[in-house]
Amino acid sequence: MVRLKAIIFDVDGTLANTEEIHRNSFNEAFTEFGINYVWSPAEYTDLLSISGGRERIIAWFKKRDLGIGDENDRRNLALKVHQRKSEIYREHLRQGHITPRPGVVRLIEEARKRGIRLGIATSTSRANVETLLDCTLGKESLSLFEAIVTSDIISDKKPSPSVYQFALARLGVSQENCIAIEDTSNGNRAAIACGLPVVITIHEYTIDNDFTGASLVIDQLGEPDHPFRIIAGNAHGKTNVDVNLLQQILAGQVG
Repeated sequence: MVRLKAIIFDVDGTLANTEEIHRNSFNEAFTEFGINYVWSPAEYTDLLSISGGRERIIAWFKKRDLGIGDENDRRNLALKVHQRKSEIYREHLRQGHITPRPGVVRLIEEARKRGIRLGIATSTSRANVETLLDCTLGKESLSLFEAIVTSDIISDKKPSPSVYQFALARLGVSQENCIAIEDTSNGNRAAIACGLPVVITIHEYTIDNDFTGASLVIDQLGEPDHPFRIIAGNAHGKTNVDVNLLQQILAGQVG
């Protein structure tokens, strides 16, 4: 039987519910730059179909007549706004406004004890990942992940499979021995395009995403006293995601 050797996690919305913090950080940055507009939860939900915060701002600028100037002016402003937004986001994280999603710590600890290698594949920056890990999993948490692939390394954002391909290469494992944990349609598509089975943990911003092809779609990874809710797929009688369940999903995918 094919053996599970690695788990690759997305970050935003997967390790922690960060999207509302991101949305508020965008809006605070807009205010600082004199952009009189607020991204509502509904509008931000639509914008999440675009992977990468900088890319979201650029796409949004193209659709709005903000009196900024030509395309180069808009792009340059978008880059500045995004840089400031990222600073604001990390400030919020350091203020203690974040915790890991249910089951994340438990699964990571079990995987480490059982010799399962861990990786991260994300469209956010290395600085954002480091700050989030520090604030949710502790000072030494970077060492838990043998491969951390971010937008600083891979410019092709999800649904491109590039970030997963790079993570697999760094981990030194085949896609046949690895599973991805994601929260968005783009992340699901990226992992599937790389040949990985996917477990999706939805949240308020991705509840209506198309997760066609995912092996399991649930509301969270679950805890012994807080079982997950199955939305789609086969949980093999389990009520929380553990290494044994991931092994069963992997074996079923290959079989």
